[in-house]
Amino acid sequence: MDLGILAATFGAIFIVELPDKTFIAALVLSTRYRPLAVWLGVGLAFGVQTLVAVTVGALATLLPDVLIKSVAMAIFLIGAVVLFRTAPGADAAEKEQEEEYAAKAMDSKSFLSSAVASFLVLFAAEWGDLSQLLTISLVARYEAPVAVFIGALSALLLVSGLAVIAGRTLLRFVALHVLHYVGAGVCLLLAALTLVELLR
Repeated sequence: MDLGILAATFGAIFIVELPDKTFIAALVLSTRYRPLAVWLGVGLAFGVQTLVAVTVGALATLLPDVLIKSVAMAIFLIGAVVLFRTAPGADAAEKEQEEEYAAKAMDSKSFLSSAVASFLVLFAAEWGDLSQLLTISLVARYEAPVAVFIGALSALLLVSGLAVIAGRTLLRFVALHVLHYVGAGVCLLLAALTLVELLR
């Protein structure tokens, strides 16, 4: 397993996922349910979604190399544009997302039902998410599904853990719009690296 690819995947997914709606969802769910139940439910949802993304990315490697890298570069560029465009309104959007997820969550004393509710909310929220698309692109680009899977899932579990344990504190020190700009920068860097490989 290539530890460099694992680390690169971890860093990219971590930075892109921090300002994402799933961070807010995990944060809000942890105020309604037991934090450990939320983290386990969210972690299982991320595991399934990452497995789907890695499988799609692995299937994509059967396509011509130039096509794969061109699509990967396009996804990185789209990710940068999306993060850059949503950055100015990110802080206001956070409040709306908190209200939306708070409405979906219902107080429950059962550990299992809390974990299941958290799984369902995050599983639905993660489809077509930027981190899922980046995971597909990274698998297609590096052709290292195991390293990308471990790196992406580790990043997602850490982000959700931070959201559950210290989400409110983090948001006091780092504004979401700043995280959007950093994420956009990471996507641009990945696009540039992919372009260099295409031009070789």
